[in-house]
Amino acid sequence: QVQLVESGGGLVQPGGSLRLSCAGSGRLFSSYIMGWYRQAPGKQRELVARIFSDGSTNYRDSVKGRFTISRDNAKNTVYLQMNSLKPEDTALYYCNFRPVAVVVGYWGQGTQVTVSS
Repeated sequence: QVQLVESGGGLVQPGGSLRLSCAGSGRLFSSYIMGWYRQAPGKQRELVARIFSDGSTNYRDSVKGRFTISRDNAKNTVYLQMNSLKPEDTALYYCNFRPVAVVVGYWGQGTQVTVSS
């Protein structure tokens, strides 16, 4: 059974940093696209960043230069380093692992990130 477990969320002041982790189990994910999404109250879930099996990355414009996504295939894990956090980054963050040819993939349970003074 496939399972994704996120960790690393929490409360941080504006300008602070957090590092999210998402560890997968149940199969090998080295060929999968690994991504981070977020959903704020009353808003749709949105893609934050994703990393492909060859290491190439995409970021939404609002986090470019502040967030860095990386992966460790040996550990079936994806990371999201978040620096210079802003109140508008506050959301529930989800990881997603999916094969290239699949639309939905697998989701984690979410980890809360709150940026507030």
